[in-house]
Amino acid sequence: MIKGAFSSLVKRFAVNEDGATAIEYGLVAVIISISIIAAVEAIGSGSVVGYLTAVINAFASLL
Repeated sequence: MIKGAFSSLVKRFAVNEDGATAIEYGLVAVIISISIIAAVEAIGSGSVVGYLTAVINAFASLL
């Protein structure tokens, strides 16, 4: 009984691809983010860090 339940659990784990899909989507999001940051750095006159600092300061002044 326990052996059958365990082998069933192992089989379901082996065919489950939900975690792998989530990791793949995460990697794609990281690559896109890095590409966007690189493009903004190359095109923009200011730095991304300077822009984000300005946004954070603007939100902080609202509080």
